[in-house]
Amino acid sequence: MLIADHQLFREANRVRAGDDHAPVVIVGAGPAGLTAAYECLKLVPASAPLVLEGSGKVGGIARTEEYKGYRFDIGGHRFFTKVEAVSTLWREVLGSDFIKVPRVSRIYYRGKYYDYPLRTLATLKNIGLYETALIVGSFLKWKIKPYPNEQTFEHWVVNRFGGRLYNHFFRPYTEKVWGLSCQEIRADWAAQRIKNLSLRTVLWNVLTGTHDTTSLITEFHYPRLGPGMMWERLRDLVKARGGRVQTRSPVTRTFHDGRGRVTAVEVQPLSAAEFSPAPPVIVTGGHFISSMPLSELVLGLTPAAPPTVRKAAMALRYRDFLIVTLVIDAEDPFPDNWIYVHTPEVKVGRIQNFRAWSAEMVPEPGRASIGMEYFCHEGDELWSMSDGELLALASRELEVLGLAPASSVVDGTVIRQPKAYPVYDRNYQCHVAVIREWLDEFENLQTIGRNGMHRYNNQDHSMVTGMLAARNIALGEQNDLWAVNLERSYQEEILAEERPTPRTAVPADIASLS
Repeated sequence: MLIADHQLFREANRVRAGDDHAPVVIVGAGPAGLTAAYECLKLVPASAPLVLEGSGKVGGIARTEEYKGYRFDIGGHRFFTKVEAVSTLWREVLGSDFIKVPRVSRIYYRGKYYDYPLRTLATLKNIGLYETALIVGSFLKWKIKPYPNEQTFEHWVVNRFGGRLYNHFFRPYTEKVWGLSCQEIRADWAAQRIKNLSLRTVLWNVLTGTHDTTSLITEFHYPRLGPGMMWERLRDLVKARGGRVQTRSPVTRTFHDGRGRVTAVEVQPLSAAEFSPAPPVIVTGGHFISSMPLSELVLGLTPAAPPTVRKAAMALRYRDFLIVTLVIDAEDPFPDNWIYVHTPEVKVGRIQNFRAWSAEMVPEPGRASIGMEYFCHEGDELWSMSDGELLALASRELEVLGLAPASSVVDGTVIRQPKAYPVYDRNYQCHVAVIREWLDEFENLQTIGRNGMHRYNNQDHSMVTGMLAARNIALGEQNDLWAVNLERSYQEEILAEERPTPRTAVPADIASLS
């Protein structure tokens, strides 16, 4: 037992029958954590990773929920990537259950619906020639005299699209999503989420019909039973190859020896029947990979992190999310996969039509399943509404938007998702830098995924961090996980089929398992 001599651990947590050990301990069974486990097993078949998941399902925010046979996403998840290793894994896991879906999406803006990606005639008809001229004029003005130092989301967007389009189009939706002024959101969020897109690109796409920007793709792949199907299948493959995946097993504390090594985690098992806590279990290990929220990892360290690091962790902010899924007693009210709702007149931010993702998501041909997505903060007015109030609100807003009468809604359910999105506020970079500098001292701890790195990664980028973390352990490489989604060529080259020679020796505790 690596931490048998740690006084604090010995006093607080006597080792009991039922406590555990694993060569590789992975916290979180989302795309990043499950990918890390799968990659460990591919590289070292005897590595026996243990994945600990706090909720009752795998997949994290990319899971699929089910209500009376209706399957739905926690936010729509397209499967599209330029990283071949990720694409290969997806096909390897799902095979023919991975279907191709045409993208149909629109924007609701100033009382009208716009095709997205934009289409020439429909766009000009909705905007009008006069407003188009003003938008182009604003664009030229800001190209001549842009913001010299792009620090905020507003700076970044205005420099590329002009002030008029920013105020009409980007600002209302972004502030609805984040609950912050665009002057408080860092420019690097825009650079990450809207990269390679500008007004010039949009106009070229409108005129030529081409859509070569990632955010404008016209088709994508999708598991026929929803994204959770991918992660449930990957969980089963991990278990079949000798790994373990334990749900309802939240990690409450992470122990370290004070000399740069994590030694164990405390797990608080929850009863499947009552979701009530059982006595805590200590899991020791040789290597640790965490995709739990960065703030929770830091605040759960024992001995405690230095005060400056804890203060930085407490300052990290998250945006929460809830989805109201409505069952409508009618055919699909619109053909789109999803609709972005920019108007402030309603609270809903995005709307999903789940049959448009896959026909198998909806069990009844004469009914539709519509997901009304709301961005909020845990404990605010929206979050605190009862399920009945949220169902009534979503039904009313569906009618206000002209999509379906409220009277057509015959059933529905609500799912609340805390810590859905890490917030890129004014000071988040400084806080993450303080935390990173201290965590870098731990030789056997890596953080991965969206919340594990407090970075708004797509699921493919989250998977890449899991792959590289596994390679760092199994092959002794020194891949920089923080470079993922910053330098595109980095993950594409490092995960090429012809793998590079390990840069350091394979750790003895893993090499001995081969």
